[in-house]
Amino acid sequence: MSSSHAPHGADDARGVSGVNVSGVNGDRARPGIALAIMLSAQLMIILDMTVVNIALPHIQASLHFSATSLSWVLNGYTLTSGGLLLLGGRAGDILGRRRMFIAGISLFTLASLAGGLATTSGLLLAARAAQGVGGALASPAVLALIVTSFPEGRERTRALGIYMGVITGGSSLGLVLGGVITEWLSWRWVLFINVPIGLAVIAIAPRFVAETSRLPGRFDLAGALTATAGVTALVYGFIRAAASGWGDHLALAAFAAAAVVLTLFVLTERRARQPITPLRLFTDVSRAGSFIARLLLIAGMFGMFYFLTQFLQTIMGFSPLRAGVAFLPMTFALFAVSRAAPRLMPRLGAKPLMIAGMLPAIASMAWLSRVTPGTGYWPGIFGPMLLIGLGMGMVFVPLTTASLAGVPAADSGAASGLVNMLQLVGGALGLGVLVSVYGTSVRHAVGHPVAGLTPLAQSQHVVTHGIGTSFAFAALLDVCSLLVIITLIKTRRLTPAPAPAPRPHEEAIAS
Repeated sequence: MSSSHAPHGADDARGVSGVNVSGVNGDRARPGIALAIMLSAQLMIILDMTVVNIALPHIQASLHFSATSLSWVLNGYTLTSGGLLLLGGRAGDILGRRRMFIAGISLFTLASLAGGLATTSGLLLAARAAQGVGGALASPAVLALIVTSFPEGRERTRALGIYMGVITGGSSLGLVLGGVITEWLSWRWVLFINVPIGLAVIAIAPRFVAETSRLPGRFDLAGALTATAGVTALVYGFIRAAASGWGDHLALAAFAAAAVVLTLFVLTERRARQPITPLRLFTDVSRAGSFIARLLLIAGMFGMFYFLTQFLQTIMGFSPLRAGVAFLPMTFALFAVSRAAPRLMPRLGAKPLMIAGMLPAIASMAWLSRVTPGTGYWPGIFGPMLLIGLGMGMVFVPLTTASLAGVPAADSGAASGLVNMLQLVGGALGLGVLVSVYGTSVRHAVGHPVAGLTPLAQSQHVVTHGIGTSFAFAALLDVCSLLVIITLIKTRRLTPAPAPAPRPHEEAIAS
């Protein structure tokens, strides 16, 4: 591990956060514009988790991916981004959050260009991994800058509502854009579209986003490496088990390696002088419960994206464009409700709002578990889409508030990184687990064919049975998330409190 100490002279001479106190730059006195810049970049990062889903068949045909390696187009991004987010959060604390935000967006933009130009599967996977690293540097800075820019209470809740609308709405919007771009242009433009957005953010961010103070500290490289390696081994184990069964030696070895490496991660964080994941963040039962609930919720949600996309195209015969448009009801409902959630929290209470949101989310997964080869869009898909949009929109804002309430300013980068990491790692783990459920269910259906079906009908029955079983397991994950919310999250922790006066070296943006 290496240490990095920030020079204080320049910051002290210029005053708060590197901005001259006697004459604050007019551009930086507009927190709304700064928020728009940061959220535009965050939307770009979030879109890349789902935008390639619908383009996967075209990518496979163009670059000759095998059926197994194709899944790493998704996981190569989510695992590097999720595994390194904690280090990215710490880097923002030590080196300055605006600096890391711009560095991350620069790497993300360059990797997007390289991915769009890739001529082999190896080059595309390398570009996707580099995109993940760039996202890991930029994403924690976005949330940390929001937290430090808006005082705890109504203003921060409103900003977090917009942030969560971008996070959750962007995930489903990526499916729509993926279908539009793939059908009208090419799968390569799924990546190329990031380039002009990234260049614009890099150009204007220094004008409107002020730098945070740089705190002396150390980079916990051992913690970052063990976190990334452990989660990667765990996801690989699930995907291997889906293809070869739960008794496969490589799958069992991957699970064992994940257990060992993740144990080393915990031990490393306990002993590190400045860990990327301070374990004290988990000592608050309500906050720890919010972390667990988020992990379970995201696991089911991202698995739903993947399997519903496959169902729409493989079983229902939708084109990429039509499959993308099919997700619009969920996208609109989710974004609209997430914007209203901050206003509902003071009236209904944060915990009741979370519980109310989980009920339609669970109902949507249970409804989807009943799909058959004859299921139509309007009677069998449209309703669950609306339910999951309404439910997720109600849950995520108060859940994020619970994760960040009461976090000291010194830990805001680590806490923000942890929230974002759970978003990505939960998606990767959820996809791995549900793919394993799908594989087990398909093998069982193949061994018990339905008499009287044609070969095509039998094939559709097998695939649909596996998808339906995966949705049922996703509903179970949501039920577990609801139980965690009911038993662990305390309402009193979510009551907005007056924000303490920030010390000069803790302010982030002149607002």
